[in-house]
This record gives sequence, C-alpha cells and structure tokens, in this order.
Amino acid sequence: METCSGRLLVYASRISLGEKRLQSVSVAAEKIAELLNFPAEVVTFEQESGYIYVYYKNGDNEPIPIYCSNDGELEMQDVYKALRNMMFVLSFHPKHSALKHIRKEVILFS
Repeated sequence: METCSGRLLVYASRISLGEKRLQSVSVAAEKIAELLNFPAEVVTFEQESGYIYVYYKNGDNEPIPIYCSNDGELEMQDVYKALRNMMFVLSFHPKHSALKHIRKEVILFS
C-alpha cells in the first residue's frame, strides 16, 4: 500500500502577509490539512502579486496546484469547500492512490 506524506503549501507575496484574503486561505488550508493529518505551511515570495495559491505536495513529487485566489474578498468557508472538493477529486487520480484513504474523511464533512 502506497503511503502518503502529503502537505499543503500556501504561496503568497510577502506584501500579502497582512491581508484578510491570505488569512482566509491559510486558515482554510490549515483546517483541511488538519483533517487529513497533513502539515500546512505558508511560503512567501518577493515578487509583488495579487494571487494566492494552494498546492498539494506529496514527498518529492512536483507540487499540484489545487486553488488560486486573485483580488477580492474571500470567505474562509468558501475556500475550505473548494480545497476539500479538490482533494476529493485528486484522490481518484491513479498517480495519487495514497489519497484514497482520505475520501471518507473528506466526504463526511461535505
């Protein structure tokens, strides 16, 4: 059985650090990560950008984008729902068969 050493990465510009949007996205990512027993972390970059991205990364594999936010107000619950749905869909991909065990957890909180 394949093991999952997944984690969620929230990428944002350093300029976004104090924004409510980043807080909504990072809190939603942390809640999903906690539900799935993954770590979550915020990764900042120097380039000014209005976008905030969430990636799923498993081990040494290439990170997979699962959420992108541009300008506008975000509700944490909306971001959480989008992330939950993407993780559920990703669990069916043959390359990510280690995520099969999360389906039950993700669907229970729908």
